[in-house]
This record gives sequence, C-alpha cells and structure tokens, in this order.
Amino acid sequence: MINTDNGYNASNIQVLEGLEAVRKRPGMYIGSTGPKGLHHLVFEIVDNSIDESVVGQCDTIQVIIHADNSVTVSDNGRGIPVDNHPMMNRPAIEVIMTTLHSGGKFGGSGYTISGGLHGVGLSVVNALSSLLEITVKRDGHIYRQVYQRGKPTSDLQIIGDTKQTGTTIHFFPDSEIFEELIFDREIIIQRLRDLSFLNKGLIINITDEREAEIFRKQYVSEGLMDFVTYINKNKETVNQEPIHFKDRKDDVIVEIAIQYNNGYSENIFSFANNIRTQEGGTHEIGFKNALTRAVNDYAKKNGQLKENEANLSGEDIREGIVAIISVMVKDPQFEGQTKTKLGNTFIRGITEGLVYESLQDYLQENPVVAKRIVEKAVAARRAREAARKARELTRRKSALESTSLPGKLADCSNRDPGSSELFIVEGDSAGGSAKMGRDRTYQAILPLRGKILNVEKARLDRVLSSEEIRNLITAMGTGIGEEFDITKARYHKLLIMTDADVDGSHIRILLLTFFYRYMKELIEQGYIYIAQPPLYGLKRGKEIHYFFNDQDLDNFTKNSDKKWSIQRYKGLGEMDPEQLWDTTMNAETRTILQVTIDDAIQAEKIFSDLMGDNVEPRREFINNNARYVTNLDI
Repeated sequence: MINTDNGYNASNIQVLEGLEAVRKRPGMYIGSTGPKGLHHLVFEIVDNSIDESVVGQCDTIQVIIHADNSVTVSDNGRGIPVDNHPMMNRPAIEVIMTTLHSGGKFGGSGYTISGGLHGVGLSVVNALSSLLEITVKRDGHIYRQVYQRGKPTSDLQIIGDTKQTGTTIHFFPDSEIFEELIFDREIIIQRLRDLSFLNKGLIINITDEREAEIFRKQYVSEGLMDFVTYINKNKETVNQEPIHFKDRKDDVIVEIAIQYNNGYSENIFSFANNIRTQEGGTHEIGFKNALTRAVNDYAKKNGQLKENEANLSGEDIREGIVAIISVMVKDPQFEGQTKTKLGNTFIRGITEGLVYESLQDYLQENPVVAKRIVEKAVAARRAREAARKARELTRRKSALESTSLPGKLADCSNRDPGSSELFIVEGDSAGGSAKMGRDRTYQAILPLRGKILNVEKARLDRVLSSEEIRNLITAMGTGIGEEFDITKARYHKLLIMTDADVDGSHIRILLLTFFYRYMKELIEQGYIYIAQPPLYGLKRGKEIHYFFNDQDLDNFTKNSDKKWSIQRYKGLGEMDPEQLWDTTMNAETRTILQVTIDDAIQAEKIFSDLMGDNVEPRREFINNNARYVTNLDI
C-alpha cells in the first residue's frame, strides 16, 4: 500500500536559478550530446521516480521505448505538485519543468534522501526535448501540460478525474541537440537492473515497442543479496549464502552484501543514493578498512595468524570478493573526474564502524566460512610474495633506456606518449610486415608468439611468469595491478591487431581479459583499440579495393561488370607491408574500434563467463550470440 503524504506541496519547491544556458551548452548538464547524454535523459526521469520509492511513496516504475524512439517513464508516486508556487505565482509543476535547480531536494522538505546527482532533473530533460508531455495524477484529478524545447505550449489543464497518484513523462529527444536519437535498450536495461537490486521489492517494467515482437521485461529483487549472487552466477563460491547487513547511524544508512568466489579478481561496486560511484569515495575506503581490520583480528584471535606474524594486506583479503556497498546520505557530495566519487568525509568513519562491528559478529557466528576466507587470503599472500620478484622484471628504469625494453619491441622514435601508438600483432610474420609498413616516427610494434595466458584462471605470480605478458607490461611502462600508474604509459593508443579468424578472435579476448583484470584504467581512459584489417582485396591491374565483410563485397561485385581478382586474407601475414599500411595502420584511412566499458557489472559477468572454468555459461553465450557472427573460419 502506498502512503499519501499531504505535506508534499508547492511550498516544498525551492527555486535557485533559471534555465537559459542548457540548450546552448548541453554538455555541461548531461555530459555529452552523444549516446551517454541521450540515455542520461531517461535516467534523470527514472531517478526522480526512484527518489519517490526511497521515501516510501512509489512501488512501481514503467519505462516504454516507443516505435518512434520517444520514451515514456511513469510511476505511482505522489505526483509532482500542481498548486501555485508561493514565490513564482505559477503552478509548481511548471516551475520544476522550466527552472534549473528547482524541486523538493534543495533544502525543501519534499525529500530527506535523493539521488539527484547534479540536481538538474526534469528541467534539463525538458530543455533538450523537441516535445515533452507530462501527466500528473494527484488531488483527485489528472493534469496535463505540453512543452516544446523547454517552453510550455499551453497552461496546465485538468483532463480527467482519478483516485490514483503518479507522474508520467513522455518525451522526444531533440535532433537539434543530439548526434543520434536511437536509444540502446541494453544500456537502459543495465541501469534498471541495478536499480532493482538496490531497491528491494521495487517493481520496474521495461517495454520496447520498436520491433515486430514487442520486448517486455520486469525487474523485482530481494535486494543486495540478489545483486552479488547475480554477479557470482556460474562461479564457485566460498560462502554460498551472501554476507548481508544493513544499519543506520544519524542520517546515514549503510547496506552491504559480500560473497567470495574461488577466482582471483576483486570486484567492489559502490553506490551512494542509488548513484554508481565508479571512482569510489569515503564509503568505499571505510568498507575496505573495516574488512581488513575485521579479518586480521579474527585470524589472530583464532590462531590462523600467529601473534608475531605480519597482518594480511587488504589486497590479500579482497582476492575473490564480490561486494556491493550502498549508502543513503542526506546531502551527498560528489567529486572526481566523473562526479561519481563520494566525498563526504564523515561517511568514512560511519561506514567503517558499522561494517567492522557487523563483520566481527558474522565471522564469530560463522567459523567455517570465516576460516575459508582467511585461508584464501593467506594463499593470496603467498602468491603475492612469489610475484614480487617477477614484477621487478616488468619495471622499466627509464623511457630512454631501451636496453630494459623487450627485445621483440620495435619502438618508435617519438617520446611523446600522447602521439605514440603501440600495435600488438599476432605472430612474427605479421609483425614483420607491420614493422616494415609502419610509420617509425610514432608507431611501435610488439609481436606476440601465439596465445597468451588466460589470466582469468591464474594468480598474479603465474601471470607474471608468462614472458609474453611481461614483455607487454614492460613495453607499456605502467606497471600492473596495485602498482599500475597510467601516467607512466609510454603510448596513449594501444591497438590489438590480430587475424580475422577464430584464433585471432581468441587472442583478442585473451588480451582484453588481461587488460580488464590488470590494467582496467587503460580501457576506462580510452587507450585500447581494436584494429580492423580487411577480409578481402579485389584487384584489377593497378586498381584495388578492400572489404571488411561479405555484405560489402557482395554489394560491390553484383554492381560491377569488371573481372576482379579476389584475395581472401586469412592472416595479416598474407598482406605485404604496403597493403597493411594502407588498410589497417594509416591513421588517415584506417578503421579502428575503441574499447569501452559502459557497464562494469555486466563486463565482469561476460569476462567470467567467457574465460572462467565453467563451460555451460560459455556455451550459452555462444548459442545466444552466434547469429551475430558474419565470418567464421574453422
């Protein structure tokens, strides 16, 4: 049953400033006018509905992507206030829709805790929509108002009566603002999925009407425990039942779920007021400190560590952990490059205190699981100590001391990392062509001998025993794992260049797994690219055309009355240096794909499923995605 809060009305809406700059500088408010900014419009509206849920006023949210690529978001919350605003002498809903930084979250009494990350909300969505229609159910009536590019086209109107409450917003993103207008369903699903996990019992529905068979999916979860088991699906776990606790101190609510698996990766995902804090922050620091202290105290107290033995490091204890940290804060302070790092200093102490106390109780009450966690950390410490010597081999004394660089690396003469490229090439044959065809000024070549180690199944000590991986680390100059320092990168473009066959694809995923596990910031900062060599070359005399897929080749040949000599490039080594330069390496003409992480949680699952020990999820992934493969060489 949804409670009605009669205290939420126009007097709760506080106005800070106007809306004029949004259309002129949209990037300042939504990050970009590309796909991320486009989807940000949906998330701004959904987050408002989530805020209604957090205060107990909403239990259902509906998102619809229409056939015309417009979007509707509706909820059964209290409904935006429609009475006149005491300062503005206009309906409160119109004030919210047309005034930046207006709403019940800026010192008003409408919300105690909200997830409004930048406080821009509906007014920015309105300003960046060619058409927006808002419908509000409250006070026994249905209200409607229409806007074009942020300006109302009519007064607020009553169009019917109802006993229900809620808000519905239907909007069309503006083609004058955005580079593209097509919503990616998967991006929206990922955000809705996370919000479902973070808000126990909340029903979230998504409908996509753009295909002949309408897509419908509903999300409802039991909370953070479901979240960690979702991430650990298909993995062997140390504690079958996740560790879970939720507590409150002052105005801060801290909720944690932890489940260890038998892998070697650390996965901690933190949230503040339902906002993903990719860069961590004070809540994450507090959690890590408490975890390290609680496990060491337990290990000493129960004889798994001797009194005079050095403590386990936080890195040791976090091996194989999947943890979700969710805090609710009255006035969150976000900072960092992406404005998603929690900065409230007092949160660290509150989180650390609550987590340490709860973990102490859990470990004492669950000695079997506690023993396994300590044993895993002790094994991780042994491996870390064994890896120390191997790590030394990957350290480069100076960018100018070429004697410390791998022997197979053909370095570039340029010493400016920002304009230098490193091509990782499959095999010596392709490496030879690449070395001869490159621009030696700014392009370096590192050939790989066969397939590198699958790091998903190995600890760091074994990873560093691989000569190919050591060469790669040394060539980049950044170090690895905890010692990784992106400012020491010798190249700001790293291009994976492998054959267009199954083996080449396997090498590519092995390399991406390595970068994701041990040099993730290279991906996050946009340093990693995949080269796109052609599949075919059509030649007639001195005229030559290159094609990257069968469809483009077929389209060309069916409209050509000339006789062509067709060559299928099964390997990069089949191309001479000039061809490789023209098609794949020349920055003026090449096509390259930048590797990005749009959803770290989903990326974690994909790498685990594809590269882990369990065969079934890999088979399922292949069955589900085989239809997207256009070329397959066996």
